[in-house]
Amino acid sequence: MQVTTNTLPEILGQSKVWSKCLGDLAAADLQRLVEGYDPGVTEWVFVGCGTSYYLAQAASATLTERLKVRSRAVPASEILLNPALVFPYGASDCFPVLISRSGHTSEVLKVAEILNQQKVPFLAVTCDGRELEQMTPRVLKMDAHEKSVVMTTSFTSMLLGLQYLVATVAGDSKFIADLESLPKHLDHLIKIYAPLIEEFIVKHNDLDDFAFLGQGGLYAIASEMALKVMEMSSSYAQYFHTLEFRHGPKSICGPRTLVGGLISESSYDIEMPVLVEMKEIGSPIFAITNKATAPLRQVADLLIELNLPVAESARFIVYVVWGQMFGCYRSLALGMDPDNPRNLSRVVTI
Repeated sequence: MQVTTNTLPEILGQSKVWSKCLGDLAAADLQRLVEGYDPGVTEWVFVGCGTSYYLAQAASATLTERLKVRSRAVPASEILLNPALVFPYGASDCFPVLISRSGHTSEVLKVAEILNQQKVPFLAVTCDGRELEQMTPRVLKMDAHEKSVVMTTSFTSMLLGLQYLVATVAGDSKFIADLESLPKHLDHLIKIYAPLIEEFIVKHNDLDDFAFLGQGGLYAIASEMALKVMEMSSSYAQYFHTLEFRHGPKSICGPRTLVGGLISESSYDIEMPVLVEMKEIGSPIFAITNKATAPLRQVADLLIELNLPVAESARFIVYVVWGQMFGCYRSLALGMDPDNPRNLSRVVTI
């Protein structure tokens, strides 16, 4: 395979970026970003577009789990087009978190304008800053900068930042320690699994459909993995809740449809049999889990076993790396350029 100028090195080098971001987070006054909000009362609303929307979903899942508070994620466009559905009683009783890698995403900026007009404070999460950074004094800015069109390092770094913020608000030093251990774990895992993913992609170059499955917070990660395959290789990819896949979507299964399962530890015994069933129907299986049992080892054509001694939600950013890699290697195998995906630009404006 040809070597990409930017995308593949950015995917493979994420641990260094995470380490830098973790150092910055440890030195920052994160409590200032949520000053004036009672996390036990206020509903947090995470807002983004595209990859940032899936990031919003994963952040919302983390916050609800760690703080036991109301939280949800919405696309920025829904606030613009259907505000009464998103904020039926107004946004004043919410804590909005607006996410944009570039700080220049038009829908997010329009939401920021509306919130400022209504005098509703919000938190901006960004890498580049730009206009969004200028619209609020509350900014979580991650030092993760990509040359690539497709978001990879920025996704994981911004999610890492939000998870670290949640842990800080919760006073959860164990979760912070879990996050701080991820760079060294990722380095170890990449050495083992990057060559296997590349080999798998070359061997299975006749695939024409991809379905990624996940439950809970891993549904957001499955969604993002499918998007990476779509963006970088212009392939048809879908995403479903794991158990929902049995309710109709499994009709797409067959030898040219890959089923990728993100199997959680907490619901392993319920989710894993779905992959066994899809293998029996005839689909090749790509599985990611923390610790695999013999039945999963038997059915998985490609198995990534994380073996991470950290909280389940702290594993989110490690799960997504393999989907990023999958999309990049498939793009290269098809003779495409993942640095310059078809029909895409780095920033979306309307």
